[in-house]
Amino acid sequence: MIRGLGLLTACVFAALALLHVYWAAGGGWGHAAAVPTGGAGGARLFNPSRASTLAVAAGLFLAALVVLGRLGVRAAPLPGWVFVWGGWVIALVFLARAVGEFRYVGLFKRVRGTDFANWDTWLYTPLCLFIAASVAIVNYVYVSRVGEAGLKH
Repeated sequence: MIRGLGLLTACVFAALALLHVYWAAGGGWGHAAAVPTGGAGGARLFNPSRASTLAVAAGLFLAALVVLGRLGVRAAPLPGWVFVWGGWVIALVFLARAVGEFRYVGLFKRVRGTDFANWDTWLYTPLCLFIAASVAIVNYVYVSRVGEAGLKH
């Protein structure tokens, strides 16, 4: 069951990475609600460049690889601690994203009523909480199962 959770999470990361590649290539689907705006009908707070969008895609692909590596699926001969610590970092980053910065993004945002805010409330923040929890669960369970031996892979 935990392995399935890890595989699902890796697939979510891969799908999100592919969506970012699509946006970097000029795709428009979902793009309008992907960045916070400054209030009802307001302008986007920032316009990500192609390079930054591809950097996010690369980070998401790496996150998928870390989760897969934590499950024991490895293509590179990296030590196990890379996947253990990488998993905890990923979980913390997505937990921080879910909490937000208290104005435009996350559980405690104050700006509401925009397309982004609605998507953030109903999809982005719950997805970040799911990712944080699932990566933490996979990381914890696999550390508990294999103990210190898992750190020597």
